[in-house]
Amino acid sequence: LAISNIRYGEGVTKEIGMDLQNLGARRVCLMTDKNLSKLPPVNAVLSSLAKYGINFQMYDNVRVEPTDQSFLDAIQFAKKGEFDAYVAVGGGSVMDTCKAANLYAASPSSEFLDYVNAPIGKGKPVTVPLKPFIAVPTTSGTGSETTGVAIFDFKELKVKTGIASRAIKPTLGIIDPLHTLSMPERIVANSGFDVLCHALESYTALPYNKRSPCPSNPINRPAYQGSNPVSDVWALHALRIVAKYLKRAIRNPEDREARANMHLASAFAGIGFGNAGVHLCHGMSYPISGLVKTYKPKDYNVDHSLVPHGLSVVLTSPAVFAFTAQIHPERHLEAAEILGADIRTARIKDAGLILADTLRKFLFDLNVDDGLAAIGYSKADIPALVKGTLPQERVTKLSPRPQTEEDLSALFEASMKLY
Repeated sequence: LAISNIRYGEGVTKEIGMDLQNLGARRVCLMTDKNLSKLPPVNAVLSSLAKYGINFQMYDNVRVEPTDQSFLDAIQFAKKGEFDAYVAVGGGSVMDTCKAANLYAASPSSEFLDYVNAPIGKGKPVTVPLKPFIAVPTTSGTGSETTGVAIFDFKELKVKTGIASRAIKPTLGIIDPLHTLSMPERIVANSGFDVLCHALESYTALPYNKRSPCPSNPINRPAYQGSNPVSDVWALHALRIVAKYLKRAIRNPEDREARANMHLASAFAGIGFGNAGVHLCHGMSYPISGLVKTYKPKDYNVDHSLVPHGLSVVLTSPAVFAFTAQIHPERHLEAAEILGADIRTARIKDAGLILADTLRKFLFDLNVDDGLAAIGYSKADIPALVKGTLPQERVTKLSPRPQTEEDLSALFEASMKLY
């Protein structure tokens, strides 16, 4: 089980200058994006760096929903800077970009595809030492501050893929709930849906002891190992927090208790899925994001079409859990109960339908777009969406129920309209 060190509490960001001093950092790379560079979270970090005399260079060109090219641009910056520590302030896009920059700057002779997940890249194990990396999340979604995963759009194939290795996880995650107060409503919602699916998918994933073959050497053990007794604890706890606080955090930006709890839930779910893994909602979400045509979400200040990651994941969740529930129906029923379903008279064989209906009601209450059709897809796109899901074996293999291309087509079709 691998996780980052974590520090939690209002205002803990002010300690980051001391942390870097304690690490003996001389040249620090600070990564963020253009929107955040003007907001309180980045200002809090800059104040601390100034107070403790930390020498740094800022890279604020991170792309929201990164691509291979945006990763390469950041890697170039990192190689030139010869940094001895990294700080990322932002959502998953910023933290993931910083992970890639740290990795390839530490391994300058590697080709970009060397560490990218197979079958798209070579999926080589990371054997080089990386520099210390402090992650300061500003959204409550990806849990990237706890995981060794970095996700990007591979433009040539129009799919998302990534790099997954324990070696790239942050040294320290600074979880400061004050940073969530600057998040607009839809960003709170979409990042919260990512937490919801991280928890549900890791709890229902293929169990770790049902996977084969066993890695020939521990260095080859995947970051995503299947559901396991430790991840289960974190996944269920995160799910309970989502059930209690997500709607409150979305509806009332002043609800500090709800926003602080969702910030923790994001890290808790990260500890769960960062070791257990995710499955079909995530596997299918990558082409949904990668093949976006014209959709631009409310509250996102971006100059390109994009489907926010949490939205691309949650839109297939009712169909996916109706499909997977015949394996471990009791886990699906337990999840439905946590999310508010009355299961006192439920039949175990209806677990999938009950969880699907519970998720639909949850999404409807939160004004979520009515399925894939509402974000610009039609039945004509299903073959391309299936084709984009097939290379995502790292996660689709973790589904408790194996799936054929026909199954994937049916799941995309069932997700075109939710309500």
